[in-house]
Amino acid sequence: MRQAHGIAYTMTGPEGAPVLILSNSLGTTLDMWGPQLQALTHSYRVVRYDPRGHGASSVTPGSCTLDRLGRDVLDLLDALDVERAHFCGISMGGLTGQWLGVHASERIEKLIIANTAARIGASQGWRERAALVRARGMTDVAAGAAERWFTAGFVARQPGTVQRMTDSLRALAAEGYAGCCDALSEADLRDEIGRISVPTLVIAGRYDPVTTVEDARFIVERIGHAQCVTLDASHLSNIEAPQAFNAAALAFLAS
Repeated sequence: MRQAHGIAYTMTGPEGAPVLILSNSLGTTLDMWGPQLQALTHSYRVVRYDPRGHGASSVTPGSCTLDRLGRDVLDLLDALDVERAHFCGISMGGLTGQWLGVHASERIEKLIIANTAARIGASQGWRERAALVRARGMTDVAAGAAERWFTAGFVARQPGTVQRMTDSLRALAAEGYAGCCDALSEADLRDEIGRISVPTLVIAGRYDPVTTVEDARFIVERIGHAQCVTLDASHLSNIEAPQAFNAAALAFLAS
């Protein structure tokens, strides 16, 4: 594990290969991308990182913003001396990817945004969740995570995976998680994503209750040139349907 500008990251894959940045969902660490590593590191120099306030990255007291989350990626690229990279983000990471597509397209080769929306949820809901974790810690949020992240069938089939994910969420710094909730409460790119000009793949989960297939269609319609793939999964589709996720990502990156 390395750090740059307070952001913890790892690099895996052949030196000199095209760089692919992987960006997590809210409440997860870079370990969530384990099911992608073997498939992606054959052809790409994969950079995983913990978003601000998560995992081994710095916790900034107070509110965070989507602009800050996006600029953390640009700072990381600068620290690695990478001019342009592919980017794949899920949920909050997908929103970060949209920000990059709007504001820093010159740094992005191809963009994959999974299980995300141009506006995730409602402002009041995020503010309430931020207040909850600041007051009571991560226990309540972790208790309800499985039903947001996975289908009931996956929970039954893979209880160990689900337990590891929820344990990881419970262990996060409450202030770091709350700061990113604050960022999501204000983040709204619905009027801006039409400016995204880089090749874009949108991945949706057919059973995702958080960011729906309709949210994915909205993004595709606004961007215009974007492609869309729907997987038989809930919100963390890269974990619930890893083979299909990997196949879609690799086919898009190679096209």
